Amino acid sequence: MREEMQKIKVIVKRPDEEVGHVTYISNSLENLQKTVEGYIQAVPLSEELVMICNEEGKLLDLEPNFLLHNDMICGTVVITGVKGDEFADIPSDFNLARWKQFLMNEELKAGW
Repeated sequence: MREEMQKIKVIVKRPDEEVGHVTYISNSLENLQKTVEGYIQAVPLSEELVMICNEEGKLLDLEPNFLLHNDMICGTVVITGVKGDEFADIPSDFNLARWKQFLMNEELKAGW
């Protein structure tokens, strides 16, 4: 019998969403690739957070999502926590309101 894959609490932001939504997803490479529609790239946002996006998003002409450090992020992204070398639940103090501030570039200067 196959063991149930662990689910983690994340924020998923599609290009058609202003901020995104909190959900639980299976913490597997296959599921993350399915969510971002291709090979994943993990971009550190802080010591506790990482953004998972499609590493070929621009080359594949995926829909623009948002700017990060003057670089356009294309396609759906997953914001997840990290514990060691593993993806984990987003930190309990990181919610949609804080993510919205990040998207508005307010937290880029202040940090988490």
